[in-house]
Amino acid sequence: MIRVLIADDHPIVRDGLKKLLSLEEDFTVVGEASDGCEVLDRVQELDPDVLLLDLRMPNLDGLSALQALQQTNKRTRVIVLTASEDKNEFVQAMKLGCSGIVLKQTAPELIVKSIRKVHGGEIWLDSHTTAAVMRQFAAPGEVGSSGGSGKTRERSPLSQREREIVQLVAQGYKNKEMAEKMFISEQTVKNHLHNIFDKLGVSDRLELALYAIHKGLHLAAER
Repeated sequence: MIRVLIADDHPIVRDGLKKLLSLEEDFTVVGEASDGCEVLDRVQELDPDVLLLDLRMPNLDGLSALQALQQTNKRTRVIVLTASEDKNEFVQAMKLGCSGIVLKQTAPELIVKSIRKVHGGEIWLDSHTTAAVMRQFAAPGEVGSSGGSGKTRERSPLSQREREIVQLVAQGYKNKEMAEKMFISEQTVKNHLHNIFDKLGVSDRLELALYAIHKGLHLAAER
């Protein structure tokens, strides 16, 4: 079962999400929270697999709650569920460790799909959100394009091993976890990441994950 905590200050939204998720055999809603402070208490108490988190809540907003959760709970994966289309908030939420962003106007079946994907260790961004976040990260030069400064141009093709590492980064794996999975040293992983950053012209893991999603590299099959 995927244990879900719903955090939103509107009861009608929480009730709607509960009814939606109750239709799925592999989901169980373990609790609710109506403000940011309650989110922190409920996560600590219930230790859910996935937290659906609204950004606009009283007492403590969603971004502040995310920041606090980064320090106190590394296991629960967070999906930001928001009516906002503020691209800066999307970028900030990703930097604070959320695993997915879903707009409230998203089709119900995609909300369900996002929970399953994030629970499985992947990052979830729909095409609209991905494009918005990529534009924020790419400015002033387009990441992976031939325009802009030379620094942001994809210099040479990724090797098979580098593509595998990109896939794992996009799925949320840390350096140590990648090293164990691939039977290589953590330093070798770091060396590969350095080469990947240089080839793709990205500056950090989040940018790499977003680039991978944008280009479909996180879905590339091993050859």
